[in-house]
Amino acid sequence: MFIEGCERDWEALPDPDEPLTVGIDGGYVHAREGENRKAGWFEVIVGKSMPDKGGTKRFASVNGYDQKPKRRVFEMLRNQGLQMNQSVTFLSDGGDTVRDLQLYLSPQGEHLLDWFHITMRITAMKQMAKGLPSEEKWLPDVMTELESIKWYLWHGNVFRALQELEGLDFDFGCYEGDSAIVIKLGKAIGEFHHYISANRNFIPNYGERYRYGEKVSTAFVESTVNEVISKRMVKKQQMRWTKQGAHLLLQVRVQTLNGDLRDTFRQWYPGMTPETETLSQAA
Repeated sequence: MFIEGCERDWEALPDPDEPLTVGIDGGYVHAREGENRKAGWFEVIVGKSMPDKGGTKRFASVNGYDQKPKRRVFEMLRNQGLQMNQSVTFLSDGGDTVRDLQLYLSPQGEHLLDWFHITMRITAMKQMAKGLPSEEKWLPDVMTELESIKWYLWHGNVFRALQELEGLDFDFGCYEGDSAIVIKLGKAIGEFHHYISANRNFIPNYGERYRYGEKVSTAFVESTVNEVISKRMVKKQQMRWTKQGAHLLLQVRVQTLNGDLRDTFRQWYPGMTPETETLSQAA
């Protein structure tokens, strides 16, 4: 819990800055455990905070290794001047890890399910639906149903979307054949049904937000995942990492991208010569 004070204290605060938008997403890094070449992957949580005016800030941590990830997010927001009476919109994929990370950071926090992850799942199911066998006459018009569900979700009508999903889920659940594509699509629909049901309270009217120029997607975080994780740990360097090594490199990388690395070093080493003094001495 990082919420400080009470409503009376918040009313006495100065007028807050423009609202902040925070997007949180995850990526995966090759794991290393001694000489084990099949150690798999571990998850890295990455986020980006974007004020309407001013510079953006990033954060990153290794899930399960960082003991105080919420503190890391809060410090980032506080460095951007967050006040307890300031609006903050958190966008995430709805996973338990990122959902817990963003709770209780601000009394004015608004938590939304990211539209990008919704439409990505629907697109994947539509691609699978194209391969459904034509001889299965019992199958509903899956493409039309999925488009209808997408439309309901875009307009915030979660009740109707869940009704449609329940019907699809029931139809595929009754299938007793051995078609691999039908079984695969049925599983995907069941998982999506659970996903929307579990996050129903975080689904707004995306269309209305979009018309008012408000963010509905964490697409802006995708570039952050790329610059923080992919470029340094996955794409260009196909090496394996321990959780400790990855976590420490992520902190340096984030500080560099945020432009805070020098100030952080000066906090650790007060005697460090400022860059302006070094340049003047050299001149």
